[in-house]
Amino acid sequence: MHPSTISDDALIHVETPNHDRESSSPTRFHEPCQLATVPLLLQPSYARSKSLISDDLRHFRISLRWCALDQSSCFGMFISIFTFILFTFVIPIVSSLAVKVPSTAPVENPISFNLLVQFPESGLAAIGFFTLCRFFNKYGLRQLLFLDVLEYDSAPVRRNYARELDKSFRYMSYILLPSFLVELAHKVVFFSTVSMSFSLPFPFPSNAVLFVLVLASWIYRTGIFLLVCVLFRLTCELQILRLGGLHGMLEGCGSDPSAIFDEHVRIRKQLSATSHRYRFFIISCLLTMTVSQFAALLIVLASKTEKNFFNSGDLVVCSVVELSGLFLCLLGAARITHRAQGIASLATRWNMLVTSASASGSNRPKPETVEHNGWHSDTDSDLLIPVSTFSDSSSFQIRQALVAYLERNNGGITLYGFPLDRGLLHTIFAFEFSLVLWILSKVVVLS
Repeated sequence: MHPSTISDDALIHVETPNHDRESSSPTRFHEPCQLATVPLLLQPSYARSKSLISDDLRHFRISLRWCALDQSSCFGMFISIFTFILFTFVIPIVSSLAVKVPSTAPVENPISFNLLVQFPESGLAAIGFFTLCRFFNKYGLRQLLFLDVLEYDSAPVRRNYARELDKSFRYMSYILLPSFLVELAHKVVFFSTVSMSFSLPFPFPSNAVLFVLVLASWIYRTGIFLLVCVLFRLTCELQILRLGGLHGMLEGCGSDPSAIFDEHVRIRKQLSATSHRYRFFIISCLLTMTVSQFAALLIVLASKTEKNFFNSGDLVVCSVVELSGLFLCLLGAARITHRAQGIASLATRWNMLVTSASASGSNRPKPETVEHNGWHSDTDSDLLIPVSTFSDSSSFQIRQALVAYLERNNGGITLYGFPLDRGLLHTIFAFEFSLVLWILSKVVVLS
C-alpha cells in the first residue's frame, strides 16, 4: 500500500474474527499517517479497507466483476449464470453450426479439429465455474485465501504473502497473453476464409460479429480455468511461507516444542482443508485433459486431411493452456509436499542439537563444597543436580514425542490419501506432455 493512496480522512474498519485464542471488538483508527506507514497485511487483525483502492484484494474483486462472477446479490448471480451459459455453451454451439466451408477452401475439412477443442474448453470452464461458485458461497474470498487467520502469522510471512498477492496475476498473464495472441492470429485467418450460413439483420458483417463473440468466449472460458489455478497456487504459496517459518523455529536450540507442535497442527489443518477444497477440481481437470488429449490424438491419426495452422491452431492453443494450468497446480502442491516431508529431518537434527547442548551443560564439574563450623555446605548442590536431571529427561521425552509426531504427519497436499509429491508430479506431467508432443508431431502447424 502506498501512502499516496490514502486520503487525510481515510478510516479503516478492523474486523477481528472470533477465535478461541483471543477476542476483541472492532476498532477504528483515526491516524492516517500511521496507516500510511503500515502495510495492510501487517496490521494486527488484517483490516479490510472500505476503499477499493487500498484493499489488497482489489485485483481479485475486479477480476471477478469482469468475469461476471460476483454473486453477492440476486442480480449478480443472475448475470453470472447468464454469462456463463452464453459464453460457455451458446456461442461455441452457434459458431460450430454457423460456420461453413466454402468450395475454395485450401483443405477439405478444416473445421474438425476446431470442433474438437470446444469440448475440453467448455468442460474445464464449467468445472472452474462451479468450483468458484461453491467457494464463494461457502467460504468467501478472504476465508478461501486464509486471510481471516493471517493475523496469527509472523511479520515476514504476512509481508511475503502481500507480495504474492500483488504478483499472483502474473502467472495468469504469462499463460493467457501469449495464448491469446496465437488464438487471435488463428481466428483472423480462420474467419477470413470461412463463410456464415446465415446473415444478421444488422449492418455488420456476420464474420466480424462472430469473430468477436468467439474471442470473448475463449477469453472467458480460459480465464475461468486459470483463475482457479491461480487461487490454488496462491493458497499453496501461503502454506509454503508458513512451512518456511516452521523451518526457522527448528534452526535454534531455544525453540519451544509446544509452540512448534501448535504451529504444525495449524498448518496441517489448513493443508487438509486445501486438499478437500481443490481435490474435485484437480481430479476433474486431469480426467478432462487426458480424455481430450487421447481423443485429439485418435482424430489426428485417423484424419487424412492436410494439417496446418488454419485447421489445427485451436488444438495447439488448447493443449498448451491445459498443460500450463495443470502444471501450475501440481507444481504448487509438490512444493508444499516437499517442504512438509523435510520437517521430520529438521526436527531430528534440532533434537540432536538441543540434546548435545543439554548434555554438555550437565557435564560441567561440580562446585566444591565449603566447610563451615565442621559441616559441609553442599545442600544447594545436592538440590540442583536432581532437578536439572529431571528437567533434561522430561524435555528430551517431549522432543522425542515431537519428532515421532512429525515423522508420521509429514504429508502435504493429498488427493484421497495420495500425496501430490514430486514423483507424482513428474509422472503426471510426463504423461500429459508426451500426449501433447505426440499430437504436435502429427500436426504441422506452420505449413
